[in-house]
Amino acid sequence: MTQKLYPNAAAALDGLLFDNMTICAGGFGLCGIPDRLIDQLRNSGVSGLTVVSNNAGIDNEGLGKLLRSRQIRKMISSYVGENKEFERQYLAGELEVEFCPQGTLAERCRAGGAGIPGFYTKTGVGTLVAEGKEVRTFDGQEYLLERGIFADLAIIKGWKADESGNLIFRKTARNFNQPMATAAKICVAEVEEIVPTGSLDPDCIHLPSIYVKRLIVGSPYDKKIESRTVRKKEAA
Repeated sequence: MTQKLYPNAAAALDGLLFDNMTICAGGFGLCGIPDRLIDQLRNSGVSGLTVVSNNAGIDNEGLGKLLRSRQIRKMISSYVGENKEFERQYLAGELEVEFCPQGTLAERCRAGGAGIPGFYTKTGVGTLVAEGKEVRTFDGQEYLLERGIFADLAIIKGWKADESGNLIFRKTARNFNQPMATAAKICVAEVEEIVPTGSLDPDCIHLPSIYVKRLIVGSPYDKKIESRTVRKKEAA
């Protein structure tokens, strides 16, 4: 078995990064984002990136760090509402953005990982999303042709993995990490814990080891909150 475990993010990404590459990044908001790998992308100085991600973190957290350092040229995303720097760069014409409905984005990555170059969906018909895309009629209904996504690199965050790279996600952190992992030439994962091969229940594995080429332990992690909301103190 090829050794997949690397001592840190710098070692795990060594030899994989180049300017103008496309990266699929897992996570949902600040949940399940590959913090250690994102930090190393920033430290590497790689530039001109096209990043496929549901969102871009928030200011100075997650992919927001790469926006601040101006390493991202284009984002393919479904949601940008929590990131003021993302909004500022887009409105100023400094960042190219391809908006993609959330379900369509997930399916584009899943399709890319399955070797499917394109598929038809009703989502976006008759809206700005449809501009420049092929429209076909099936059973009297119009559908858009959406292209599958297949990147140079996927970076993901998992909860637990065994030494061979079989991986389990935890709750919301499963969102987008699983399809992103399959939608790239090589997938690098960071996890909170690594256990001996054979100790995970095969029926509970979310991502088979064949997709994970390199693996690091990233813990301990700070559990960050995108927008803290608390109940107002009641009058005495």
